[in-house]
Amino acid sequence: MNIGCHVSIAGGIQNAPGRAADLGCECLQMFTRSPQGGRAPDLTLDLVKEFKLKAKSYNLKAWYIHTPYYINFASNNNRIRYGSVSVVRDELERGSLLGAKYVMTHLGTAKDLGEKEAKKKTIEMLQKTLDGYSGKTRLLLENSAGAGAIIGDDLGELGEIIKGVNNIQIAGICLDTQHSFASGYNWNDFSPAFKRINDELDWDLVKLMHINDSQSECGSKKDRHEHPGKGKINLEAFTKIVSFAQKNNIDLILETEHDEVKEDIALLKELRIKN
Repeated sequence: MNIGCHVSIAGGIQNAPGRAADLGCECLQMFTRSPQGGRAPDLTLDLVKEFKLKAKSYNLKAWYIHTPYYINFASNNNRIRYGSVSVVRDELERGSLLGAKYVMTHLGTAKDLGEKEAKKKTIEMLQKTLDGYSGKTRLLLENSAGAGAIIGDDLGELGEIIKGVNNIQIAGICLDTQHSFASGYNWNDFSPAFKRINDELDWDLVKLMHINDSQSECGSKKDRHEHPGKGKINLEAFTKIVSFAQKNNIDLILETEHDEVKEDIALLKELRIKN
């Protein structure tokens, strides 16, 4: 099990491994394009080679790609829906060039179509995304905090979508501890939360974790990350999460502010040693 965080690609994607190493990362997460929109920077052969060489030289074990924020497979706007298909497919292809293990994505919102139709449309769009794809980088669906009609705050719903798509290129989910806490999965009452997740999804589908504390209360539906041990999820819960991840070889990615993320990584490494 490796520990890392999300890092910037400012100045070029080849700079990400060095930034990760400076923070004590063993793995990293990054965007390969602006998360807000716009054209993706070209990944030339020289850039890809430089990125891989630097990742190897810094002894990084794995790297992951997060899709942009605007993905919405259930929009009633064809341009947005099919644009999401195009971008996620492109990120998978870019991930394969870079040697990324997974691309993770949120799915969008059900506000346009309603829950039932949104789930159906999401499955259809994911099938289109993966049609004919044979790259090595696989797709993860990330759970959401639950604000509004967002898709994926219920882990059982993600399991149903994965089953509906029925494509081996979806490896499983990226489980965000803050998002799940905000959606009502109370990590501070660890055993019931753990069992609830297993009943809804099957823990075997959890392939990566975003290990974030929460500024907001359990069930708040608010996406508010905090440094581990400084929010509403207690340190005992994080100790148990790290122990589970270590036993099951699930990498942990922090998405906390970089003013203290180096300390966050050191803390998680301490918890790993104790296990």
